[in-house]
Amino acid sequence: MREALVSIRNRLDRFGVLLSGLCALHCLAGLLLVAGLGLGGEFVLAPAIHRIGLALAIAVGSATLVLGVARHGDPLPLQVGAAGIALMAVALFAGHGLAEAVLTITGVSLLAWAHLRNLRHSC
Repeated sequence: MREALVSIRNRLDRFGVLLSGLCALHCLAGLLLVAGLGLGGEFVLAPAIHRIGLALAIAVGSATLVLGVARHGDPLPLQVGAAGIALMAVALFAGHGLAEAVLTITGVSLLAWAHLRNLRHSC
């Protein structure tokens, strides 16, 4: 049973890293497509995409990072991941542009690092 729970948590951490990468790609593509080429603003800049992404980050991050601390006892991934989620939340209020992209990419980078640290602790 314990191995099954570890496997589920590891999969969620990997999913968190994937989500972080997709979020960063979305930000970079948004800057390039909208600002550089003037394309896709109605989809790429849609507020719903950012709210759904943040909700997924909070759900997956909260579950895996809290479980990780409970298992390995290192609070650093939870602290860094929480800071990343906070930066992503602040980015929602920054308005579209460079500030939003920097806040979001920094936030998802911190969150991805926290997920990777959890995975390293599980080995």
